[in-house]
Amino acid sequence: MEFTADPAYGKSVFDMDREYVFHSWSAQKALKPMCIAAAEGSYFWDYDGNKFLDFSSQLVNVNIGHQHPKVVKAIQDQAALLSTIAPQHANDARNNAAKRIVELASPNMSKVFFTNGGADAVENAIRMARLHTNKHKVLSAYRSYHGNTGAAIAATGDPRRWPNEYAAQHVHFFGPYAYRSSFWSDSEIQESERALQHLEQVIAFEGPGTIACIILETVVGTAGVLVPPPCYLEGVRALCDKYGIVYIADETMAGFGRTGKWFAFQNWDVEPDLIVFAKGSNSGYVPVGGVIISEAIAATFDERVFPGGLTYSGHPLAAASIVASIDAMKEEGIIENAAMIGEKVLGPGLRALQEKHPVIGEVRGLGVFWALDLVTDRATRAPLAPYGGTSQAMTDLVVECKARGLMPFANFNRMHVVPPCTITVEEAEAGLAILDDVFTIIDKYYEG
Repeated sequence: MEFTADPAYGKSVFDMDREYVFHSWSAQKALKPMCIAAAEGSYFWDYDGNKFLDFSSQLVNVNIGHQHPKVVKAIQDQAALLSTIAPQHANDARNNAAKRIVELASPNMSKVFFTNGGADAVENAIRMARLHTNKHKVLSAYRSYHGNTGAAIAATGDPRRWPNEYAAQHVHFFGPYAYRSSFWSDSEIQESERALQHLEQVIAFEGPGTIACIILETVVGTAGVLVPPPCYLEGVRALCDKYGIVYIADETMAGFGRTGKWFAFQNWDVEPDLIVFAKGSNSGYVPVGGVIISEAIAATFDERVFPGGLTYSGHPLAAASIVASIDAMKEEGIIENAAMIGEKVLGPGLRALQEKHPVIGEVRGLGVFWALDLVTDRATRAPLAPYGGTSQAMTDLVVECKARGLMPFANFNRMHVVPPCTITVEEAEAGLAILDDVFTIIDKYYEG
């Protein structure tokens, strides 16, 4: 697309933002948000006419790319027909979205409860688990993010939880992370075994009769794109079966093509009881989320009232965008493209950068879902920024990427490489070339 720069209007957008808009996760006074004017495919533009390759997919959600014409048209067509409807009524857009989602999930899944996003999907999944089991505790990993509402932020492990701990009966445990093992493991298999032993100990000490659910990001997202080692998820499933615990797979970030599968758990031999989804289902074009419910849990509420609901549950515009997104992904081979890009371009390309740049301690990922664990010393694995914080090196990394027309996703000492599932080989290679240039600069922070 051709975009005409308009710096004067861009300044007015910035000024109005600073006067009227209150931003998330930020001290407001020092903010200098980028003002985005337009987007298409794997790129977006600011008002000065600068073009950026979106290696962040915004918040790791623009799976189908920016402004996909089929999804845009579906939203327009639905708006012209029926813009909104109360959730107690039936609607064909909602029906079609639910049917497609259930058919993509595991065979034990039955129905979909729609929400407004991932956080309230987590809230309702936890509620379902508690009511289904008549138990109350929620187990989740320290390295996790599940959303910024009551139970969701309490289930979260990262530092955003600390000022927000108001929900009760949440317990955290250490999940597998072989590169920075909490279990002194020397292999992925050993990491998996010891992490499962640790989890079972936590279950024993907390009391199996008190634990309603274990909620896990299938591939941990914001906390580092942590791909579970062999047999770990299968082991979690076995523990849940052994102790009568509901297994909730949080696929908010990892679902709908991000790992090269429709759902990330499909990379392993495991079936959850509840699946949380959200922004990836329609690339965030309209706010949406939901819980995919197994037959067994859905049956709990055949005669028993489910005490939850949302005004915008299954909103027609959101549902229509999901239908169009899923159909386009099937028709255009977008899931297959994500898998191919990961296997043939991003995986090999990032590992080549690791060989060249000592500051890259580890490369890990699947599909279009990758992270670089950045260090000052490979021997000690000392991180390039502290847990819960940043550093001059990470600041320089982001600045240098943007200066070269690439939008990165950085968190603590990591850079995540998470472009749209629609990215082309040429675009991915262009992004890798920019990263090569940037890490040539950042290598000066290496001390080993």
